[in-house]
Amino acid sequence: MENVNKTIIEMKESHSGMRFLIIMAALVIIIAGINLAQSIVVLFLVSFFMAILATPPVLWLRSKHIPSGFAVFIVMSVMIIILLLISAQIGSSFGNFSDELPLLLAKIREQIIKLSMFLTSNGIVAPRHVLLEYVNSEAVMELITNALTGFSSVLSNLILILLSVTFILLEVPSFPIKLRSILGDPEQAFPQFTIFLINMKRYMVIKTIINIIAAIIIGIWMYILGVPYPVLWGFLAFLLHYIPNIGSVLAAIPPVLLALVELGMGSAFLVILGNIVVGFIVGNVVEPRLMGRQLGLSTLVVFLSLIFWGSILGLVGAILCIPLTMTMKFAFENIESTQWIAVLLGPEDQTAPLSIESEKDNVE
Repeated sequence: MENVNKTIIEMKESHSGMRFLIIMAALVIIIAGINLAQSIVVLFLVSFFMAILATPPVLWLRSKHIPSGFAVFIVMSVMIIILLLISAQIGSSFGNFSDELPLLLAKIREQIIKLSMFLTSNGIVAPRHVLLEYVNSEAVMELITNALTGFSSVLSNLILILLSVTFILLEVPSFPIKLRSILGDPEQAFPQFTIFLINMKRYMVIKTIINIIAAIIIGIWMYILGVPYPVLWGFLAFLLHYIPNIGSVLAAIPPVLLALVELGMGSAFLVILGNIVVGFIVGNVVEPRLMGRQLGLSTLVVFLSLIFWGSILGLVGAILCIPLTMTMKFAFENIESTQWIAVLLGPEDQTAPLSIESEKDNVE
């Protein structure tokens, strides 16, 4: 009898190990498939999260007794006008910046050579080839240029994105009805899903508003200091501030280098100071006060999610890494066998979730 029980236990352990290997193999295949279909996945994700941003004004218009279709038309018209204005301004600045990039890189190399000569004259050994190798301004500028080019490629599918957003917004009112019909319960409520959607919408809306304000402040500061292309640097700040931890740093590097070669050390220092002040206020004062603990992710998970989604989906993955990880955490929380993963993704001090009523009150 003992031998039989031992055999059963060994079979269960073997089955569990095989199941784990199958799950891991499936995850690898899924990740590889997402990477191969990156353009389609990015198109879908951008459309979905733009729809999240557009949902609050659509619902507000509907609360004013405006028909759903007309409300969607108004919101989409405003969104198209804003995107066209942004594209015109950014496209012009980005084109001029790209044309002048070789000259700017040459000036940066000259500054590095002068720095090497200055250090050597003061008894500090600093060979110029070492400085040119480790202070690789070309790589930084090309990284930013590639990022903006990647964003431009996303905007090249603007018509498809806007059409997708329109149809998603038109389907929003009927989605709960369809879900209840699938489940066969007309009175079914979805409390956890409702809280998740409220938190996701809150994060996207608040983060976007904060980024717009930060971008305006940085753009005005660049204009005051006389740094070329202030609109471009403001837009870059708006875009990269979505990236947690390092986004504000990446957004500051190009204007600092540009100010250094065009305006001198003093202006470069003021550019750094302005970005530090804005980044500190946004990251340590504004966002914690407005978002509180609704993010529900540990600091380590946020950083690892940036690496993971950025490597799979590029710039868009880095920008949307937090919403995507929040979605994964929600999925793990609602599957009994994977709830332990949700616990690992969550913060160290995990408290009970707020009720739907309090969530809605906070949103209002």
